[in-house]
Amino acid sequence: MTKTRVVFIVVILIVLGIIGASYLSQRGAGAPIIARTETLTVRIVCALPVEPFVSEAARQFNAEDHTLDGQPIEVVVTPMDGLVAMGRWDRGEMDPLPTVWIPDSRHLVELVNATLKEQRGRDVFLTGGEYRTRPIATSLFSWGIWESRDAVLRERFGEDITWSAIHDAAIARGGWPELGGEPEWGYFKLVVPNPRRNVGGLMAMVAAAGEYYQKTRIEVADVTNPEFQVWLGELMGAVTDFSSLGSYSVENLALFGYSMGDGGQLLESDLLVNMAGIQTRWVEPIVIRYPTYITWFDFPYTIWMGDETTALEKNAALEFERYLLSPEVQQLSIGYGLRPANAEVPITGEGSPFVRWQEQGAMTVVPRTTSMHSPDREVLLALLRWFDLNVGER
Repeated sequence: MTKTRVVFIVVILIVLGIIGASYLSQRGAGAPIIARTETLTVRIVCALPVEPFVSEAARQFNAEDHTLDGQPIEVVVTPMDGLVAMGRWDRGEMDPLPTVWIPDSRHLVELVNATLKEQRGRDVFLTGGEYRTRPIATSLFSWGIWESRDAVLRERFGEDITWSAIHDAAIARGGWPELGGEPEWGYFKLVVPNPRRNVGGLMAMVAAAGEYYQKTRIEVADVTNPEFQVWLGELMGAVTDFSSLGSYSVENLALFGYSMGDGGQLLESDLLVNMAGIQTRWVEPIVIRYPTYITWFDFPYTIWMGDETTALEKNAALEFERYLLSPEVQQLSIGYGLRPANAEVPITGEGSPFVRWQEQGAMTVVPRTTSMHSPDREVLLALLRWFDLNVGER
């Protein structure tokens, strides 16, 4: 054996000895041989109307194996009504803290941020910069009414369906026959989501108040006005059963039909996604009518800026936000009856429910521009208190 070969073998043995010693040292200390890459989890608490879209986008995102700085990103979506989430934020019961909150409307973010800012001394949700709150889709309140009932109401009260007309229909002592409808229809039955379970029910009362006072901003004094309270009580008295309506009023309307209600002001997206089921199950369709005072829902993507999440987790949330706002994913939102937040994405493409249900009143462009201002916390609490005292879970 040559001297060179002997030296080579000795070097190999030394290297193997070092590797073996390192292995035994790691085994003895309980350390893994290869460090595992931890997953960056983006936890999202999401408003009910937009949750199916966000969950589908999350499923696709997760399947595409997105990473950030070499670490895989996983998005987990939890559905939760905006008012329920706001209560948990206020009481410090949001556990675990989500990386992102997508409520029904931006004003809920502003209310929660104001409360938590007093506690923490700084904003936890931002309105500017890279991490600012941004809508991922929009929808609005519209009237959804059975076609036969709609024809009678418009013949009796005029072409526009208004809260005033609905109120007068609700208090008609002779029921539908007095209004020009069929005797078997009974009395007018209003459909409004339960305000304690769905922010839509609360915003329906805000919209009714706006039309009652003919203004876009409601104050506590308006809510406590005795004359308005009588009017609102008569209106809400036409709801057959708030306890059964729960959080999914349009689904219940599609399932139970006329016995559930004759119509009400409901989220456009909910109406559009249930149109086909209603057409299949019942002998007549629902028609959509747009109110004079529009209530918008903008579903803001809101990143939690507290120290409970790392900078990398916040940036992972940004990655999913960019994904949600991409034209391809925004196109998905249309199938859920939502209006895309990305202006590059038209809502008139193939398969669009806005086009499919135009004969039932759906509009790609809403002609009116009068929008209700978001109510402050005191107005919301006053309306909820009035509801608990006068209507509740009857």
